[in-house]
Amino acid sequence: MIRLSIAASIVALGTMTASAADMAARPYTKAPPAPAVVAYDWSGFYLGINGGGAWSRKCWDVQSFTINLQFLPPFTVAGPEGCHDATGATAGGQIGYRWQAAAWVFGIEAQGNWANLSGSNNSIVPLFAASNFTNRSRIDAIGLFTGQIGYAWNSFLLYVKGGAAVVNDKYDTYVFAAQPGVPAGQVFTRGSETRWGGVVGVGGEYAFTRNWSFALEYDHLFMGDNTVRMTADPFFIAQMSHNTSVRQDVDMVTARINYRFGGPVVAKY
Repeated sequence: MIRLSIAASIVALGTMTASAADMAARPYTKAPPAPAVVAYDWSGFYLGINGGGAWSRKCWDVQSFTINLQFLPPFTVAGPEGCHDATGATAGGQIGYRWQAAAWVFGIEAQGNWANLSGSNNSIVPLFAASNFTNRSRIDAIGLFTGQIGYAWNSFLLYVKGGAAVVNDKYDTYVFAAQPGVPAGQVFTRGSETRWGGVVGVGGEYAFTRNWSFALEYDHLFMGDNTVRMTADPFFIAQMSHNTSVRQDVDMVTARINYRFGGPVVAKY
């Protein structure tokens, strides 16, 4: 009986070994290639439009001048006239070029905007205050010439910019309340200038198609202190012409749409 059991076990073991030997080896298959990651490339020329709002802080100071009238002793006018904010809308366009190295993006850009930033304040210089004079200013054009550096996360770009800024200013002083022989709104003096300064800014831009992108941008313009010649209106005596020092800065927030020419997306593995 024992011999029969041992013999049966040997036979069963032999059968299993033969079956295992008859099984074919599993074929080797190469792993599939990693899928390509499509990365946006910001390199290329672009052209766009922008629009938004801006505000400018302006402070006036009359530079000393003397008025000599026949019926009055000579008297000197000088001192601060006060400050006001000139606010309003702006719109324009920009053109530039960018090139990308790894995730870093560099660029140059020129921007030109129409503007309508206006504001006023009553003069606090004693002579002008007694005559109900109001200082009024307006910025009607803004230009920026900047370099950019940014960092891209595929189709999103965060950048900073800096360079030169230029604005076109117009000034006048008018009578805000009627006086004997002088109607309300009568202009007293006028002046204008084209002023250069500096600008720094920051923006975020998202490419929603291969060529089109949308951005939000904030810029601060350092326009400094400048002397403006205020020329008396012919209605008044010529001796009332004088120089005024005007300090100003400009802040601007714009939404931008850009179209980038060429520059296919890049496949990375």
